[in-house]
Amino acid sequence: MQTKGGKLLLYHFSEEADIELFIPRIKQNRPDMPAVVWAIDEDHAVNYFFPRDCPRVIYRRSDKMSIEDEERFFGQTAADIIIAVENGWLQTIQNTVLFKYVFSEEDFELYEPFAGYYISRRTVAPAAVERMDSLQNKVAELGVELRFTPNLYPLRNAILNSSVDYFSIIRFHNAAPPSTNPLHKLGQDQ
Repeated sequence: MQTKGGKLLLYHFSEEADIELFIPRIKQNRPDMPAVVWAIDEDHAVNYFFPRDCPRVIYRRSDKMSIEDEERFFGQTAADIIIAVENGWLQTIQNTVLFKYVFSEEDFELYEPFAGYYISRRTVAPAAVERMDSLQNKVAELGVELRFTPNLYPLRNAILNSSVDYFSIIRFHNAAPPSTNPLHKLGQDQ
């Protein structure tokens, strides 16, 4: 974990360059929660090196996976983290500039340790902001494998029906519809 003066640093990623204050708000997909400001820890920050609406499936190697699933999902890579996005997002990823807002942990409380989510119930000013371009390079610099696929549904379904226990599925409502190409079903129906 990255720290500054012994304190944990947290981040918020945005395509907006000029946010001076982060004001708590209700998250659309969690209307039962109070208004909060969201931040992510260093270990999970790479999950957000993408345009906001980009659907992605992120999965990490863990000791709890079966041997078969470790071979199936990690057999051809040395990476411990794999992020898959759809081909249709390639150009958007290449053209997007993000801004990494940096916070100190004292304004936040841990919300979900597994995912690295922190929340603040009060307005927070960032300690710093860093411009991020060449997002694919930033992912690669961390030793994370970035994969492109025509459609995320097969991977998402495989992950959900496996022993992979350390995964995130982000903005999946923006994924392309499942493929209707009969050639994709050939191998499954025989």
